[in-house]
Formats: sequence, structure tokens, C-alpha cells
Amino acid sequence: MVSYKRLTPEEVNFAGAALLDPDETTDTDLKEVNPELPLLPQSRRCSITVALLTLGGLIVVLFGIWLLGTIFWLHTPPSTKPHRPPPPAVAKSPNGTWLQPESCSQIPEAWRFDCYPERGVVVTEEMCHARNCCFIQSSQTKTSGRNGVPWCFYTPDYPSYELVSITDTEMGKVGKLLRNKKTYYPKDIDALQVEVLYEEDNRLRVKITDPAEKRYEVPIDVPVVQKKASNPSYTVDFIKEPFGLIVKRTQTGTVLLNTSIAPLFYADQFLQMSTSLPSRFIYGLGEHRSNFLHDVQWNTLTMWARDVPPMELTNLYGVHPFYLSMESDGMAYGFFMLNSNAMDVALQPAPAITWRMIGGILDFYIFLGPDPSSVIAQYLDVVGKPAMPIFWALGYHLCRWGYKSSDKTWNVVKEMRNNGIPQDVQWNDIDYMDHALDFTYDTVNFSGLPELVKDLHRHDQHYVMILDPGISNSQLPGSYWPFDEGMKRGIFINDSNGDVLIGKVWPGLTAFPDFSNPDTHEWWYQNLKRFHEKVPFDGVWIDMNEPSNFFDGSLNGCPDNELENPPYTPGILGGTLKAKTVCASARQKISTHYNIHSLYGLMEAKATERYRPFVISRSTFPSQGKYSGHWLGDNRSQWKDLATSIPGMLTFNILGIPLIGADICGFGGSTTEELCVRWTQLGAFYPFSRNHNSIDEQEPTAFSPAARTAMKEAILLRYSLFPHLYTLFHHAHISGRTVATPLLFQFPNDEKTYGIDKQFLWGKSLLVTPVLEEGRDYVVGYFPEGLWYDFHTVSHKSLDTLLVIHISLTVEFRTIFILYVCHMQGDSLVSSGEEISLQAPKDKINLHLREGSVIPTQRPNTTLWVSSSQPLHLIVSLSEDGLAKGDLFWDDGETLDTYEKDQYAYIYFTVQQNTMTSEVLHNHEEATYITVETVSFYGVKTEPENITVNSQEAAFTYHNNQVI
Repeated sequence: MVSYKRLTPEEVNFAGAALLDPDETTDTDLKEVNPELPLLPQSRRCSITVALLTLGGLIVVLFGIWLLGTIFWLHTPPSTKPHRPPPPAVAKSPNGTWLQPESCSQIPEAWRFDCYPERGVVVTEEMCHARNCCFIQSSQTKTSGRNGVPWCFYTPDYPSYELVSITDTEMGKVGKLLRNKKTYYPKDIDALQVEVLYEEDNRLRVKITDPAEKRYEVPIDVPVVQKKASNPSYTVDFIKEPFGLIVKRTQTGTVLLNTSIAPLFYADQFLQMSTSLPSRFIYGLGEHRSNFLHDVQWNTLTMWARDVPPMELTNLYGVHPFYLSMESDGMAYGFFMLNSNAMDVALQPAPAITWRMIGGILDFYIFLGPDPSSVIAQYLDVVGKPAMPIFWALGYHLCRWGYKSSDKTWNVVKEMRNNGIPQDVQWNDIDYMDHALDFTYDTVNFSGLPELVKDLHRHDQHYVMILDPGISNSQLPGSYWPFDEGMKRGIFINDSNGDVLIGKVWPGLTAFPDFSNPDTHEWWYQNLKRFHEKVPFDGVWIDMNEPSNFFDGSLNGCPDNELENPPYTPGILGGTLKAKTVCASARQKISTHYNIHSLYGLMEAKATERYRPFVISRSTFPSQGKYSGHWLGDNRSQWKDLATSIPGMLTFNILGIPLIGADICGFGGSTTEELCVRWTQLGAFYPFSRNHNSIDEQEPTAFSPAARTAMKEAILLRYSLFPHLYTLFHHAHISGRTVATPLLFQFPNDEKTYGIDKQFLWGKSLLVTPVLEEGRDYVVGYFPEGLWYDFHTVSHKSLDTLLVIHISLTVEFRTIFILYVCHMQGDSLVSSGEEISLQAPKDKINLHLREGSVIPTQRPNTTLWVSSSQPLHLIVSLSEDGLAKGDLFWDDGETLDTYEKDQYAYIYFTVQQNTMTSEVLHNHEEATYITVETVSFYGVKTEPENITVNSQEAAFTYHNNQVI
């Protein structure tokens, strides 16, 4: 076995050539090579004298190379070298049996890779040595859901695979791997194929598969590329033995992937791969409740969809094996492991990451960015960009588990109207159903539900209802069409014996639809259509779709087999794959539940979206944004939950699900007035804004007049910004941009932004700084370097004093504002990159405009249908040199896929050289309905003598805070 200390790309660098001589590179020849023999040609024998002279000369040469290499290494930035621990010497066993090398103690703690990752096990020296691994006790012991420094870790020469051949292909390279020594997990796959695909200049794909037997692969659509990248921004180096891949950024030499730092495992039910990270700054890896910036101090994140209220250190509703990492120079890259099996993702302070999966294949992508926004766009090129939401989805939503009747629901809506508080959508939780049966409603307590929905429609409002996947099997035959028809079509999940698997959810005993079956989608569609004829709902809320089960597995339990009890079980809440879900061995159309459990919510969303344009799902998986939005689950009415909603929202934006929010004021428990006011202010800036609670009343009308007014003002502020928000979603849809944006995305060279998750941006220009602590009338926010304007510099009330300009925007008509001004500092904040204390009375959320922006707004009203018909008010925040730009996407708000159908208007605004221009870059009938009523310019340093609009002199107002 070869020590890891020898495995550097400089020593073994196969840049596409085969390992043998040029005339020995065919697959046929390579199959004949004895893998135990050297792959390089053997030199001729020579005399002892010649050998000694040669050896002496070689030692001198090697010493010189070592000396030069050391000098070079000392002058090379750490990020440009393969990131790995210092390699200790390997101890030899005197009697041929395995003994722990003394050099194990030389491996730094940060670089110890866990050889005994099983949870709930106190590892002894004997257990560790049975795996031929180093054993050193540490004061940091393993705790539930989180690892300390491992006591049992791999030796430097731990056996792995050997690369025995590599050849060029049309798309990149393909290699053969062989393992000559068994591991401690059963059913090792001894021969593997590694395929390296140079798909795009900024995208690399690697697949490691079993060439002898087809294994399960995730059934989502990804690009099939036919042409190799012509100018890739990365290089790929191969290490022969033990096998390793090293991927570097060509421009800087930064190592983005180095799998040689720990052994590769590839058994039937255990796959493991480790790689170094270029920095400790890593994001993504949902769904977990944590800070936006993940902790790399021995932090293991488990992925397996689970129904559990959000809590730290456990697997939650969704699975997203994607991360974004910042490099030392402000560049960024992304990594996506396309695998849906249960997994642990272990972070350690080296920094390094280890993937442990219990099935499927190793299929991963690397995205080179180089900026964070580009990384996300490249990731979404693979999994799919989010859908453009229907316009009313961006309004304010109300829901409660416990309205108890249609009359009570209706009264809440009427109270909102009477108080002039905007509301676009009313929801109902499961209490609207007849005994919690899907596709029914309680004809006694909710007898007025059809009329309620019709009344909402008359007032330009909409209705969303909940559906759970569990279908009751306990109704009288012929009385419940969803189950009877489902049985007839054979669309339910079966147990390992082929019988319908029975679990338990809200209606009692239930069967679970198999959404991997296309026939189930048709059955689901028919159910939605039949119910819509009774209650004309507008959107669907799909809940409990991990799928959740009140039993562990089924009514009859689960068999005792390798699918239910794999050799390695990740750190799943409950300790088993079946915990509060269906049996892992259950049979579905395309595979066992063992493989596709975490895809259940995605497949249900895909079936639901076919009928309704607005879907919110609890369980999610990569590509979910194409079909639904998401909310952050059953949170609690606590200040901590308010604060943690921001990192959750930011994480899902980088995971390609921008239509995201948390239950405003909290779902579980009783809120306080102050908490609900602050949460409504923050929730007004969730991309998906819904107040949802269990039993207690917490809609804005339930509080004091002062609190009610503060909440109303926050929601009105959201509605006034709807044109900007709608445009941000357009860019998310066509370009993969974020809507709620982490500060580091816009300021990647400012490391102070890397850990910020108490503030965020809308797009590039609006900085939101909410109050997240009780009893505070101020908030401290970080302002990156530049010029920032208080959005509230000019209040909405004072806008009536400004100039009213009616402008028709068409392709032939360009609007020009000419400002004859000299600029000087106004009511603004110039930051060098610093924290600033801001006043935050209870009726205000701090909102700041970034210099150089043009933000389209409208006069708000109680529904978006009314608001969106109002003229525009443009807010221009000038840079120091008088520049600004912005845009507007506009369509009829109801037609789906208007961008794809070419039924939209797109307008671009620019300000330069004292001239503002609005230009219709894409024309449509909708553009003729847009008028600009007023324009505010922030940062006009002196009052101008005059302003002309389309060559006509116009009146204006200049405020002493340097706003026109």
C-alpha cells in the first residue's frame, strides 16, 4: 500500500494520457495488466556499481528538488496547493500483523477523518483496531447529532482504490478503479468506473459508477451535454494510488476538490468520499435549522426528509445536498451531490467535508462561478430554474389551524377589509375537511366555504387549501372516491409483500399515493378537478409529504432486512429509516422507498402544479422551485424563531426556491404583540409572506390599534414595492438569481459580510435590517462600503407634494428626464464597511437603498390586483458620480409562462450625465398601461434651476434632505 504522503499531483499527474506507454493504452491491453504489478515500464537490470552511482546521484537530485520545493512551497499561498494534512510516516508492523503506527499521533486533530462514524457508539480501541484505524482518545466526545474530534480515524496508508487506466473521451476522461483489499462494510464493489465530464467552461461533472451492474440514480432531469467545454476554467489532476481527484481553478490555482485526503469507499450500501475545502465559509446543505454560514467545527448534517418542528442538529423536511463555498480571494464555487439516499455530511475544521451515503452512486457537479450569484445560476442550469409565481402569490396571506368554521374564516377576512389591511389570500388548514379526509369539506361547520371562496374572488382575493398525501382506507366501500379509485388504478405504495402499505395520519388509517407512478398524477389531477367543482380554490398547500406517518413504517411494522437495517444508518431523528414515515423496503413504481423517500414531496408538487399554478410544499428536493414554493415549517412564537427565519430564507434562495417564508408571528404557542409586530415587519420582506398559527388568534386585527397600524404600514410597504419584487422573481425565473439575497453575494470581497444572516437584500439594492430582539427600539446593522440612503427619507405622505408626470411607455416613445444639477451629499449614509446603530421605533423597519439604483414602486392598496393598476413612482438613489439603473418586468399577472410566450413588457431605466432614460426593451400591450406618476431622486446635492420632461419644463419640489 502507498502512503498518502506520496500522493501529490506534482508526483502523479495524468493529464489525459494513459498510464501505460502510448502503444499500450487500449482497453484490451489494460485488462491484461496484473493490477498488482507496476503499471509503468520496467527498467533494465544494471551492475551494483552503476546502481550505487545512480542511487547517489538520485539522492543528490532529490535533495535539490526537495530544497527548491520547500522554498517554493513557503512562498506559495496556501489556497493554491492541494489542501491536506501534514503526512506522517507510516509505522511498520514487526510481525506482519496490523499495529497502530506511532505516527498516528502526528496527524493534526483537524485532519482526522472518522473511521467509526456510527452514531450512539462508544468506540473502544479494540473496535477501532478491528478496522485497522488509528485510535487516540480525545477530550471531545461524540454527542447526539454532532461529532467531536474522532477517537478512531484513518491511518495515512489506509487502503482505497487504485486508478489502473484513464483514457480520453469526447466529453472528458474515463478511468478504471480497482480495490484489492476489503473494507469493514459488506458488499464492496471492487471495480469502478470514473467518468469526468467537461460539460461547460464553468461546470464539471464526475460520475463514479459500477460498470458491471446498474445502480439506482436520481430520476430528475439534468442536462445531457454532447460537446466538451472548449475553454474550461478548471484543471483536473488524477492520483493513481490511492485514487484521488484534484480540481483546481485555472485562474488562481485554488484547489476546489481534493479527494486524496481520505480513502474512498464504494460498497452496496455505503459510499464515502472526503474532500478539502478552500475555506471555512460554506453555505447551503439544507434543510437544517442553523446559521446561514455553517459551523465546520465537527458538525454533521443528516439528510433524510422528516416531519419534525424546526430544531437544531436534526434532519428536517427537505434534502438539498448542495453547498456554496467562498475562497480566500472573494471567488466562489459550488458543489452538488446528485444523490437522494439517506446521508450524513460531515464538516470538520481542516476545513474538509465528508459525504456518507447508503445507496445510489457518486454523481457530483462542481460550479466555478466565479462569483456567488453565478454559482447559483450554474447550479440552477442543472436542476432547473424556479417558476415565475402568479402575481397574487406575492401578496399577504392569512391562515390558521383552528378557524373551526367557514363563518369564522369569513369574519377574519371581513375584519381585514374593514381595517384597510392588505390581504390577497385566505387559507384553511385541515379543519375545513370532513373528518380530515382529502378532497372533502365539512358540510356542517364549513357549509359556507363555497360562498366564502366566491366572495374572495369578487373582491379580487384568492383561496388556498391544505392537502395531505395520506388517503383514508377506512371509509365504507363506494363512499370515498379517492381511495376506491386509487385501489382500482393501483396507485398506492405497497409493502415488501406487494400489498398496499397502511399507515396512520390525521384521518386515521391511510394509504399513501405513489407519486413516482405517472398513473398517480392522473388520479391526483382528477381528484383536484372534482373538488374544484365544489370549492373553486386557487392554490394548494401540500403538507405532511415527507411522507409523514404516525406509525414507524406501517400498521404491520416493517421486515427485518438490509433495507430497513443497513450496515450504516445516518444520524436520522428516531434512529431508523422508518421513523415516522413508511418502510424503507416499501415498493414504489420506479424503486424502493429506500432510494426515493426524500423525493416524495418533489413528486407530489410536480403532480399538483399540473392543475394549480400556486403550490406550497413542506418537503423539498433539488428542482423543487420549478413546481412549488416552500415555508419553513412548524415554527414557534418565539424571538429565536423570528431570527432563525432569515438564514432559512437565505438558504432556500441559494437552493433555487426563492418563494420562501416562515409562519409570521409563529405557528406553535402564543405570540406577544411586540413579537407579532416585529415579525410582520420582517415578514413583509419574506418573498412568500404568510401569517399562520395554531388555534390562537394573531392576525393584525387581533391587536391594539397601535400594533394594528404598525402591521398595516409594514404590509402596505410590501405592496408598494410589488413592481420591484415581481421583477426580482422574473430574474430568478430566467437567470437563476436570488430574490432575498445574502450580503456576501453583492460584496464577495468583504469578509465581514460572510457570516451576516440578521440582514439581507432584496435583489441588489434594498437592504433590510429588522429588529430581532425583544424590547429594542434600535438595531445594529452592517453597511458594506458605499453610499446608502434611508428609504424612508421621503415618507409616502409627502409624495403627494411631488411632481405628477404621466408618461406612456411604448417602443417608439422614450422618456427622458434632464437634471441640470451639481451633486453634493444628501440625507445619506457613507460607510467604509462598518456596523451602525439605527433607530427602530415599533412602527418602523429599517430599509436602505444602495447607491446607483432605480426602484419602481406603486401606490399600495388592499389587494395586488388594485395596487398593480396604479401608476408607478420611481425611486432613484444616485451614486456619488450621479449614476443609477433599474428595470421593470410587467405582464397581465394571470397568464402563465408569459416570458416563454412572449407576452410581457420589459423596461430599463438609466441615469447618467444628469439625464434619466426609460426604454422599453421588450414591447407588449401591457406596456401601454404603464404610467409614471412621480419620480424621487435621492442624493441631488444642490437644487436644480429647472427640470425638463420630454423637452417640456416641469415643476418639482426640492427637499432639504437633498431629495427631488
